[in-house]
Amino acid sequence: MSETGAFGEDLADFVRRVAELRSARALPPEEQRGVLDAALFELQHAAETLWPRYERLAARAPEGTSAERQERQLLKTVFQRLPLPVTLVDRDTVVRRMNLAATTLTGVRAGYATGRPLSALFTPGDRAPFRTQVAATARGEGGRSLTVRLQQRPKEPVRATLAALILPGEPQQTVAVVLQPGVTGAGPTGPAGIGRRSSATGDTALPAAPAGARGRGRRLGSAPDLAEVTERAGTLDLVDAVATALLRTAPGDARGALEAAARVLHERFADWVIADLAADEPAGPARRAMVLGPPDDGALAKTLLDQDPADCPLVTEVAAGGSASLQVRPEDALALGTDPGGAAVLVRAEVSSLLCLPVVGDAAATGGATGPEVLGVLTLLRTRARRAFSMAEAQAADALSRHVGLAMRRPGPPA
Repeated sequence: MSETGAFGEDLADFVRRVAELRSARALPPEEQRGVLDAALFELQHAAETLWPRYERLAARAPEGTSAERQERQLLKTVFQRLPLPVTLVDRDTVVRRMNLAATTLTGVRAGYATGRPLSALFTPGDRAPFRTQVAATARGEGGRSLTVRLQQRPKEPVRATLAALILPGEPQQTVAVVLQPGVTGAGPTGPAGIGRRSSATGDTALPAAPAGARGRGRRLGSAPDLAEVTERAGTLDLVDAVATALLRTAPGDARGALEAAARVLHERFADWVIADLAADEPAGPARRAMVLGPPDDGALAKTLLDQDPADCPLVTEVAAGGSASLQVRPEDALALGTDPGGAAVLVRAEVSSLLCLPVVGDAAATGGATGPEVLGVLTLLRTRARRAFSMAEAQAADALSRHVGLAMRRPGPPA
């Protein structure tokens, strides 16, 4: 690990310890003596260790000569132009980089995928095995490969080949994932290497595809199948319907724009739609504007309408961070809080997938200094056996939420 990466990890540990000390303010006065001693020790550590290391790093000349920088640029270009879909992920499958062929295969832009888990692109049954194999590869247990399926094309097998990489300047080991559509295998291989190792020759070979498997999957750049065309057409219809509803809303009616979009999304896109408005004042509480659900579940709809958005951890997180959240079979049952009886809302509604979207205003209008202003949050739920939200649908909904934000910020007629 480079000195910069080691300093970053030490600094992150220091920040975590400071956060623990901050939470100790609620202790009784007689127990705060030990906390004070710990705080003084942390200040001494920052002054005598962290600050001198920062000064050394700041004074260091830029790493590498001109030739080395050109070499790195060449390698970046080769990575982007490789004809094979390649993605670099960390031990938690979070995407660090994705080349052009991978964006073509998955249908997801590299900028959108970066910072999100690659496993979310796969069918639910393939996610846990993929995460397990990536974690094992990152631990140094050898490369391996397994068959996965993308949510957009669940009937088409994709062979994922994993290999560990040590990249300069990266604090953690990186895992390269090569995706080969239309190639299958008997199951995960390894941990001896990327493929099975022959005991007779010691050579490593990639798992062979069964007869006729090559060519069965759709090649990159070929025409999409009927399911893809149908999904894209439905997405375009949804965008058109939401845009029409927003244009029909009177300028200056922010709540009306949010509710108009929520009605269209409930009618065409989700079983439940929960719309929350941000506080008018920076320190004020958010408020729930609308809840739309199945007609036979009015009791839960009233419970959700009376709920305080601050009691929903996921809504609070999305509103604070300004980033959308897509979850299939959500692991945290309390992400949307509980009803008055203590039952988890997600369990009671039998949610199979959710999409939580920040409704953001125009960053240019606010100067862009602190990012776009979050005007509200739209939470979309699909329940029971309905097909889960795909990444393509999440992208479209994310774009729609920005349109809603622009409509909410339209100035009204002069008084």
